[in-house]
Amino acid sequence: MANHKSALKRHRQSIKARNRNRMTKTRIKHSVKAVRLAIENNDKDKAQQALQQATSVLDRAASKNVVHWRTAARKISRLSKAVSALG
Repeated sequence: MANHKSALKRHRQSIKARNRNRMTKTRIKHSVKAVRLAIENNDKDKAQQALQQATSVLDRAASKNVVHWRTAARKISRLSKAVSALG
């Protein structure tokens, strides 16, 4: 364990950031799962609403550098492609 005051503070900050990132990643997984579930059930309206929410969650996570922006863009693209194929 660190002894310097600045190192102790940095450790506290890293724990907070880790918890925040874990919450965000869990939120991403749940929102993506909701879209995929709606796609499996062939419910286009529900899938579009879930996609809109998932897009928001992914964009926010990318802006906070929790996930890479290209990863977020790829997930959004694949989900929107799957939702539009329901038609």
